[in-house]
Amino acid sequence: MGNQVEKLTHLSYKEVPTADPTGVDRDDGPRIGVSYIFSNDDEDVEPQPPPQGPDGGGGGLPDGGDGLPLPSPQPYDPRLHEVECSVFYRDECIYQKSFAPGSAALSTYTPENLLNKCRPGDLVEFVSQAQYPHWAVYVGNFQVVHLHRLEVSNSFLTDASQGRRGRVVNELYRYKPLSPSAVVRNALAHVGAKERELSWRNSESFAAWCRYGKREFKIGGELRIGKQPYRLQIQLSAQRSHTLEFQSLEDLIMEKRRNDQIGRAAVLQELATHLHPAEPDRLKPEELQNWTLTFCQGKQHLRQSDEARISQGPGRRHRLQCWRH
Repeated sequence: MGNQVEKLTHLSYKEVPTADPTGVDRDDGPRIGVSYIFSNDDEDVEPQPPPQGPDGGGGGLPDGGDGLPLPSPQPYDPRLHEVECSVFYRDECIYQKSFAPGSAALSTYTPENLLNKCRPGDLVEFVSQAQYPHWAVYVGNFQVVHLHRLEVSNSFLTDASQGRRGRVVNELYRYKPLSPSAVVRNALAHVGAKERELSWRNSESFAAWCRYGKREFKIGGELRIGKQPYRLQIQLSAQRSHTLEFQSLEDLIMEKRRNDQIGRAAVLQELATHLHPAEPDRLKPEELQNWTLTFCQGKQHLRQSDEARISQGPGRRHRLQCWRH
């Protein structure tokens, strides 16, 4: 019962972050609590190198085992691999990733071309199929500051990309940004911080905190008690959506990033299986509509038509409780 701590990330209460050192976060109300660690983004996995040809170039393809070449990898398409979603704090939309016609915000570029679009203070996201998105803050002179391998590092943008395509994502979060100089100053001030000195779970939380100065992006920045004020609305089709509720923004970000890592098709299939456990093969992803998954005290409670318990799929830890509402 109550808040149960699985792991503390600070040695004493004094080390728990209670406000941003820049003093830009002036929101009222005590929302600070200890941190829960359920899992870490495995975003540090190095991308696989492209297949090498016999001459060492990138044009050749390996044998498929029967003398036939393997199919060429498909170009990265955000509409195929990423999940269209919105994030709400109570009734306010604070984040939106949309594939609406005419929207070019999610277009990706090679690292070299991306450099021509970056300005100091910009947020940059590197994306690749089956990998966690990696975020960074562009600080000028072809360099970014990013949280990588449990350390805040200053790297060249081309090195930080690890060969992935990227884009500027200043418009995804709808918070009011700090000035470009303040964003750069926030990022550079933490270069070299590592492990226990860190106050962020992943690269996205660190980069977003640098730009917006909101303590909600920090570990333990909010209390996990009472009603879940955050909602992650996953768009399944033009008319249908699936909603998940969270007690903190950092937990929501972890789930959002997991969805991007496993991909849109896997998310839809996972929802189809969980929402209709008795007949998982009969429910198509496009038939899902307006379900609510509530994350509470590290456990998930799924509101659905039957009273039944089902176990989670791969990559999740707790059991789901279902009921009609």
